[in-house]
Amino acid sequence: MQLIIALAQVEGSTIPAENLAVANELAERAAAEKADLIIFPEMFMALPEEGRSLDKVSEPLNGPFVNSLAGLASKYGLHIVSGFWEREPGDHRVHNSAVILTPQGKVLHNYRKIHLFDALSVRESDRMIHGGDLPRIFTIKGVRIGVAICYDLRFPELFRNLALQGAQLIVVPSAWYAGPLKEEHWLTLLKARAIENTIYIGGANLTRGAFSGRSSIFDPFGVLIAGAGENPDLIIGTIDLERIKEVRAKLPSLEHCRLELCQRIREK
Repeated sequence: MQLIIALAQVEGSTIPAENLAVANELAERAAAEKADLIIFPEMFMALPEEGRSLDKVSEPLNGPFVNSLAGLASKYGLHIVSGFWEREPGDHRVHNSAVILTPQGKVLHNYRKIHLFDALSVRESDRMIHGGDLPRIFTIKGVRIGVAICYDLRFPELFRNLALQGAQLIVVPSAWYAGPLKEEHWLTLLKARAIENTIYIGGANLTRGAFSGRSSIFDPFGVLIAGAGENPDLIIGTIDLERIKEVRAKLPSLEHCRLELCQRIREK
């Protein structure tokens, strides 16, 4: 069983309509490449703007931005994963969410980021609300897929949880900041999450300005199968379930995981 995925590495705009125009162009290209799924980055709806509260740009799940993406999913026959700002009524803060849409334009899943980036002089929790639920597994063409968002990448237990639920691919829409060693962290952690869980990992990142680019797909043995540089790009990779079987026959690390001992540590 194979699944073709496309990672959209974009510069991003503060204006949702401009980002939707980019989404249309890249979805058309992905469909021409026979992709089954395209992943847009975190914050794809609109880049945060100094002095503008995120609740001014946020929308409900059934708002115009997600509905427009749903229209593109139907138009091009693609599954779409995209970051968007999800409104929380009565709060100036918003959820940093990733919606998954089917080629029929239906919402398959909506994940709210659970780990907010309060580090390196950034405080997402001032503007965003922690999600309260773990991401769920969804299936496309027989491939079991999980989703995480950006800073989640630094928390291996989230990825292990998805892998133990049967995830064969985890996609990571991101707005990974540039900075000392940040690009190195991004690539290392994507690769590590793939190796330690013997699954595919695909990270779609914003680029230029404050962001580091380098969107990448790693296979279950940590081999880079597609990667972008620092410029806007669309990269394509094939998820092959036979490759997962091949790697796990050599390296059955998930079977060797001593979860009962980890549980004992937590209880202490």
